[in-house]
Amino acid sequence: MSDASIVAARPPGATELVLLFHGVGASAADLLPLAEAIAAVRPQAFAVSVDAPHPSGLGRGREWFSVLGVTEESRPPRIAAAMPLFRDTVAHWQREGGIGPDRTTLVGFSQGSIMSLESTQSDEPLAGRVIALAGRFAQPVRRAPAAVRYHFIHGTDDPVIAAHFSAEAAEAIGRLGGSASVDLLPGLGHGVDARAAKLALGYLG
Repeated sequence: MSDASIVAARPPGATELVLLFHGVGASAADLLPLAEAIAAVRPQAFAVSVDAPHPSGLGRGREWFSVLGVTEESRPPRIAAAMPLFRDTVAHWQREGGIGPDRTTLVGFSQGSIMSLESTQSDEPLAGRVIALAGRFAQPVRRAPAAVRYHFIHGTDDPVIAAHFSAEAAEAIGRLGGSASVDLLPGLGHGVDARAAKLALGYLG
């Protein structure tokens, strides 16, 4: 686990935990403004922008798994190899805050969303809510745990991860009896703008 994770807020007696996971080639600092915005509207939230564990193969920032030469076939095993450390990281912050999965929200951008979403496909989901910004599942949705609420926020002009991945995932979760919403934002590329941030903050309520 990287020591560069940033605690944006740790109020006494925090009743919820919000963990933010950045994209490949970025760092915890990139999502700190969103973490601080969350802390401002959720004063009882223990909010942490988590730094990914490995130096990125892109030559800058951090990553959970390498995207160099990644394909649809190679992505799932790379994620599977990274998932134990991801789960351990979430569990670490839950212990730090004394807060369980039912009061934990994972907010991910891009690769951070992929890890957050895929973590819900195990027998024991890590969180009660996942907010996926410009993300996707690595594989078709296999399960939709009743205890997890999914919120997909995606720009229609995203050239890195196409918005249809979010729309299709939300539809699949609904077919499986789960809870999912999807917001497709016209004109937004692979990023988080004021509209996306406002939606993310709203889903924390």
